[in-house]
Amino acid sequence: MTNCLFFGDSITYGEYDGILGGYVDFLKRFCHTEYYTNNAEEVNCFNLGIGGETTFGLLNRFTTEIEARLSPDNNLVFLFYGANDLAIKDNQELVSLNDFEANLQLTVKKAKVYTDKVYLISIIPISKQIDGVIVPSGKFRSTEKIELFNQSIEKIAKEEKVNFLDVYTLFKEDKESLLSKDGVHPNEVGYKLIAEYIKPIVKEYL
Repeated sequence: MTNCLFFGDSITYGEYDGILGGYVDFLKRFCHTEYYTNNAEEVNCFNLGIGGETTFGLLNRFTTEIEARLSPDNNLVFLFYGANDLAIKDNQELVSLNDFEANLQLTVKKAKVYTDKVYLISIIPISKQIDGVIVPSGKFRSTEKIELFNQSIEKIAKEEKVNFLDVYTLFKEDKESLLSKDGVHPNEVGYKLIAEYIKPIVKEYL
């Protein structure tokens, strides 16, 4: 049995996708269908996304969450963070780049105690309509900062010798057709694209 643990914010939770339920639900249905109809090995996908969460929240709950869901066989840990960390609200950074790097690196080290199958996912682009604009939630994001944080995510993946999944590039060219009306979260097409990108990884364990 393989357990896939998807930690993240509202993008992992599946916000704004009333059709597929987000990329984790898509993967969960795929794995369960293979198990029940094609006699595949059991692969469980746990959605551990919390809307609005930053890497500080991740650190606080990580050990408890993973220990509650460990498989005796295989465990995969996916970390999809940064979209909230990098945001500015009331002229204040929610999480500085230095703190983000420290939090993410420490979480990776904690994850490696349990498994060598750790995946860091890059932050997706935002719509040009909200790039550098304060949105109704009061948050301010920019492409420049997203790319800066993504460089850090990739750097940590290399330093810790874990996997880097570049969904930013996956979205970049056609982002306007892959994002929801708020310009931050994927729409159902975008969520499915993320799921299809990750699917070959989980498929290896079926």
